[in-house]
Amino acid sequence: MKYLSFILFTFLWAHSFAQQWPIELMTKPERTSYQETSTYTEVMNFISDVKKGSDNITQISMGKSLEGKEIPVLILANPKVSTPAEAKASGKPIIYIQGNIHSGEVEGKETIQILLREILHGEKAHLLHNQIILFAPIYNTDSNDKFGTDNRPSQEGSPIETGLRQNSQGLDLNRDGIKMEAMETNGLIQNIIVPWDPTLFVDLHTTNGTWHGYSLTWAPSYHYAGEKTPYDFTWDKLLPEVTNKVLEKNKIYLGPYGYYFTNQGWPAKSIATYNHHPRYLVNQFGLRNRMAVLSEAFAHERLYQRINSTHAFATEILEFTNKHGKEMMAVNAKAEASAIALVKEQGGKVKKGVRFKMSPLEKPIEKYRTYDYYTVKDNDGKTSYLRAPNIIELDNVVNYSAFEATVESTLPKGYIIPAEFEFIAKHLEKQGATVTKLTKPVRATGETFLVKAYTLADREFEKHKMATVEGDFVTETFRAKKGDYLVDLAQPLANLIFYMLEPQSDDGLVTWNFFDDYFEKNGVNKVPVKYPVFKYVEIK
Repeated sequence: MKYLSFILFTFLWAHSFAQQWPIELMTKPERTSYQETSTYTEVMNFISDVKKGSDNITQISMGKSLEGKEIPVLILANPKVSTPAEAKASGKPIIYIQGNIHSGEVEGKETIQILLREILHGEKAHLLHNQIILFAPIYNTDSNDKFGTDNRPSQEGSPIETGLRQNSQGLDLNRDGIKMEAMETNGLIQNIIVPWDPTLFVDLHTTNGTWHGYSLTWAPSYHYAGEKTPYDFTWDKLLPEVTNKVLEKNKIYLGPYGYYFTNQGWPAKSIATYNHHPRYLVNQFGLRNRMAVLSEAFAHERLYQRINSTHAFATEILEFTNKHGKEMMAVNAKAEASAIALVKEQGGKVKKGVRFKMSPLEKPIEKYRTYDYYTVKDNDGKTSYLRAPNIIELDNVVNYSAFEATVESTLPKGYIIPAEFEFIAKHLEKQGATVTKLTKPVRATGETFLVKAYTLADREFEKHKMATVEGDFVTETFRAKKGDYLVDLAQPLANLIFYMLEPQSDDGLVTWNFFDDYFEKNGVNKVPVKYPVFKYVEIK
């Protein structure tokens, strides 16, 4: 027995010793008893230090912020790779994980630094056996250091101060995926997403306050205007396996993202996710025929707990992708081929959704963890609810995480964009779409949308009064001129292009005011006006 005790003590001592790090490889929270989060300079210094002594890391930049800060991306690979061409030649899946899209939500930023040291200098080197990992620890560089004690009240002073949610242009970077007005978004999409083409995109966040009973909640990329297979793989295989592994190894409960409101009564009967719009970067990946995962640490836990749960989740994702990455690439490739085949075989015949409403999944959540609430009544008999300290499980909670189309539109063979709308063609190209400038006139048959009602929202959202149009498609022949732009939809980004260009789309370029000047110039509120982008089914 004494001998066994000695062996156990030696093992624990050795394990503990192996986990000790030099001060320069410890994060700001670790060095401050989790009272403070890293500044931009501290993250950049950490990156500089963690690179030393490793042949498996390359540092690149996705671009600069408005204030001139480099936005670092770390490429981890064994053997080392430095370019998208080298990565693709390896045949390995590329996994992209980012933190700090909202600078008050700091767990992703700190978790990525920990993973960098563990993979490059610790016990997680095996995670580079079958994959290439891209880490972007501090996406919103400008706002990270704009510290305040009231920037994240739901985090209850842990850490004491955090940065701002918006970037230095006053934009929410997680609402910019379609309009691409932020410098950060342009750098991410043009310099990382398009050339590197990640198999999986992971975005690390913190929730805004619902008192569910999970240390972290997750969501997939909602697929409803795109192909279903990447969503199915993420929902049915990746997320359940990762959730089970985190519970098994770390005793941490993870669950589906969603919120409820006690003003709807208690106990809660349902939860609802966020919406399907591809303005959210995770959702846009569904339209790119790729997988994505949203990670939301529980705001009301302390910083060290949120880092712990985010670290456990990200680690198990990388364990999963290290084993199943090739399978994931095959699923994505099948989705891409299906999107192209649908255009070629059914273009002009089949309809797809462009506006959606939230609906419940067929299968409820059998056991949903949440903090309990006391039901109390005041002297007037009015009911209210006070949170209790214990976590309970509710049976068969309806999960509003599906979406069904309320408006559909015909999927064309492609679109023709008049030369005077070159900025639309260039915007599509920034997203990675293939656009061809016509060298001679062509005649096309298809549809034009006749706008009969045009409305701008009363209130601004992300500095936009978002537009909606109503009207009808009319069949006609269109004569495209030399210099006009043709977008053949039989390409990998077919679903994203469709969603961006359809006039009735709830998150397209019309929605984001790209055509306002044209509509107003042509008196849209007085007479019907043709939407200038023509959708064709045949080129003659």
